[in-house]
Amino acid sequence: MTLYQRHIFFCTNRREDGDACEQHGATKLCAYAKRRFAEAAPHLAGHVRVNRAGCLAQCENGPAVVIYPEAVWYTYIDATDIDEIVDEHLVNGRIVERLRIDHPA
Repeated sequence: MTLYQRHIFFCTNRREDGDACEQHGATKLCAYAKRRFAEAAPHLAGHVRVNRAGCLAQCENGPAVVIYPEAVWYTYIDATDIDEIVDEHLVNGRIVERLRIDHPA
């Protein structure tokens, strides 16, 4: 079994009684991130994994993703933000400061 160099988790939690990451298109953008990463870095196939997750307890900062092993938390608005996270962090290993959640709850 291959160990991943990086693993990104997208919160896809849905709440009927309030705002949550899924209401901001998290599942759709997670699928987009998978496709975008595969296109941007075919040489890293099998080294980075993109997954959906349950609640990451970042509702006040969301929508949210976390990338391990660095434990870097990000928020995002749209596919443009996902492109930047994929290109800068997942492919090149550089933190995207403008999207970073400084102090996750």
